[in-house]
Amino acid sequence: MSKDDKPLVWLHGEVKTPPFSPSARLETGFLLRRLQQGINLSLPHSRPMSTIGRRCHELRINDENLVWRIIYRIDEDAIVILEVFDKKTAQTPKKVINVCKDRIKVYDNESK
Repeated sequence: MSKDDKPLVWLHGEVKTPPFSPSARLETGFLLRRLQQGINLSLPHSRPMSTIGRRCHELRINDENLVWRIIYRIDEDAIVILEVFDKKTAQTPKKVINVCKDRIKVYDNESK
């Protein structure tokens, strides 16, 4: 990691094998590394999640029989990981959205 790279701040979840397949774990690591380097990702890998908050995005990882999502926020000094989950429906569950909003509030209040 270069001194210019943003660190990952994990508020919840982890990426390990299992439950991620080895190939999905490698893809996730590659995409997170690009985010740390300041590279903006777009579809099909990532999409904005304005329903959660500004600078929030959903990283999309297609695995063998699952579709993983990593909700993250791009801060000036870090990439903040809010949630990791397997997505089973077309829409992001409201529970996940609310949990992410709550984690952002706590993180922002503790970071001041």
